[in-house]
Amino acid sequence: MPNPKRRHSKTRTAKRRTHDALTPATTNICPQCKEPKAPHQVCPHCGFYRARQVRPVDEE
Repeated sequence: MPNPKRRHSKTRTAKRRTHDALTPATTNICPQCKEPKAPHQVCPHCGFYRARQVRPVDEE
């Protein structure tokens, strides 16, 4: 198995790792209840998707 002949510098290692950072999950605001929700998903708070009630939600 091939091994590196010379050590990679800290700068070169850091340049490679710049793309490894995690991005936070995106959220949208539900137009019905104004709560944050995942995009393209049914709102877990009110059960609406694209201005239609698609899932009943227990009222507490």
